[in-house]
Amino acid sequence: MSGDGRLPYDAVLCDFDGVIRHHDPGEMIGLERAWGLAEGTTMKIAMAPERLVPVARGQITTREWVASIVAELEHLLGETERARTLGRAFAEARALLDKEVLALLRRARARVPVVLVTNATVQLEDDLQALGLAHFFDEVVSSARVGAAKPERRIYEIAAGRAGADAVRCLFVDDRRENVEAARALGMTGVLYREVADLRGALAPLLEGDHGPAFA
Repeated sequence: MSGDGRLPYDAVLCDFDGVIRHHDPGEMIGLERAWGLAEGTTMKIAMAPERLVPVARGQITTREWVASIVAELEHLLGETERARTLGRAFAEARALLDKEVLALLRRARARVPVVLVTNATVQLEDDLQALGLAHFFDEVVSSARVGAAKPERRIYEIAAGRAGADAVRCLFVDDRRENVEAARALGMTGVLYREVADLRGALAPLLEGDHGPAFA
């Protein structure tokens, strides 16, 4: 808290995958190795802009996205069944939540709005419900619902607006450098997330005097 009693931020805007939610790629990597593909091939295919951007903007369904991944895998493997198996391993990878990150965000939310800002598919709401996070955030800004994806300027402006905060008073946390740089270009305080310590350090001025538990 500053000397005049003003909080350092009026809102916290946080990414989902790579910060709060992590997927276990073990099965997928094992299949890639067994079938002669370089580790990470499936993920690279999935995240290629020509596939990711349409699903992130809600222009195609999650099923269509996975089907396009399988089609490319089939081209590489020369076999339909293995491609489908890898596609299922990608789509059904076990989701893991970082409890310490959630605990820090819960403490932050006691002081300012916490907004989820994520490049997501139209399945996001179902995922949040299944993970017990349907009511965790003050607002959820999903690229598939607003038709704009990070690092596009518009999604940041929507997020700040829903938080009721000026961009320059927002803390933005993401695990992708280009997304953080786009937030900084709008005047936000951008944090490139690599580990929990990054978030803890960024929130320290906001949580000053709050000695709540690190986990919840």
